[in-house]
Amino acid sequence: MKKWEDLERELLKNKEVKKEFDKLAPRYAVISKLIEARIKKGITQKELAKRVGTKQSAIARLETGNTNPSVDFLEKVISAMGYKLQIQIK
Repeated sequence: MKKWEDLERELLKNKEVKKEFDKLAPRYAVISKLIEARIKKGITQKELAKRVGTKQSAIARLETGNTNPSVDFLEKVISAMGYKLQIQIK
């Protein structure tokens, strides 16, 4: 069985796969940061949802990338964890 890194390296040799990977990278970077922040604070998805005023399933969809959240929703989620949302354009 291959390690994830080996499989990823092999898949990224394909130009079309690499193009899609690069296109989705910012989305998954945000998701990773959200999950990391939530875990660092020791907050469950259910608790975060309660703080935001939404359902746990909405937080789960956000964390799996199965939704395209608004900036307002992201700000609510980040704020509920005691952080501030910052957006950069490079």
